[in-house]
Amino acid sequence: MIEKIKAILEEVRPMLAQHLGDIEFVKFENGVVYVKMLGTCVGCPLSQITLKAGVEEILKSRISGVSRVEAVV
Repeated sequence: MIEKIKAILEEVRPMLAQHLGDIEFVKFENGVVYVKMLGTCVGCPLSQITLKAGVEEILKSRISGVSRVEAVV
């Protein structure tokens, strides 16, 4: 499961890199994927939309067992 999550995050990273941002896998626990937003994503008001409408939707649609994605500091 973790390897699948990491592989999908690798697919997302280039999109974030276009805006000088990045994402890092932290852990997977009880259906929740924890990630750390990096670069210009830190403090960006749109990063929550990117996380929920982008990253979370991709992971939920491609991996059963993922219920949500949360950012950690």
